Amino acid sequence: MPTLDTPASSSSPFAASLLGQLARDLPGSTAVFRRYRLDFCCGGNITLEAAARERQLDVAAIERELSALDVHAPSETPSDANALIDLILARYHDVHRRELPELITLATKVERVHKDHADVPAGLAALLQSMLDELLEHMQKEEQILFPMMRRNPGGFLAPPIGRMRTEHEEHGRMLQRVQNLTHDLTLPADACNTWSALYTGVGKFTTDFMQHVHTENNILFPQFEGQA
Repeated sequence: MPTLDTPASSSSPFAASLLGQLARDLPGSTAVFRRYRLDFCCGGNITLEAAARERQLDVAAIERELSALDVHAPSETPSDANALIDLILARYHDVHRRELPELITLATKVERVHKDHADVPAGLAALLQSMLDELLEHMQKEEQILFPMMRRNPGGFLAPPIGRMRTEHEEHGRMLQRVQNLTHDLTLPADACNTWSALYTGVGKFTTDFMQHVHTENNILFPQFEGQA
């Protein structure tokens, strides 16, 4: 991945655009951002240029990849609030509830069987359990309070409860970063067993799902009820 000690400033509109807006409006951009490890969901309220500078990335290289994307490609995410809520519930809430417990089971086994291995992700199971507990409470608040309010008041101003959800997203994002740190960015040792490999594959999928989940809420759904759509 190209890096620079001091990324040059760019006059491209990409450089001055917020990551969250690009993720929302430019099909395919989220895959680019994930490749460069740019936080477009919890940290989407920062320009591409500022985010690249923070990570010492070559903003021009990122812009070239963004420029190669098909801006007319159909979006896979609906814009209607009710359709977005239905998508979030089925594609993310239900999936997190189904998959995270299995990841906790796998992590517990890996930590027990390989407790003397130098690369064992000690504490991962407990961290994933904490994430699950936090997510379950968060999703319940959305399902029982926020989403019904949105369905009853299309286009209504719901900034205060949304602000609380955004704050919780940020905490979830910090926990996910601790997962990445603990697993050395999901780097498997050469002698990893099948369970260890399955664990990191599953955590990788969860990471991708979580980022897309928060992006869908923070950058597409929530602005419709904050006077920013």
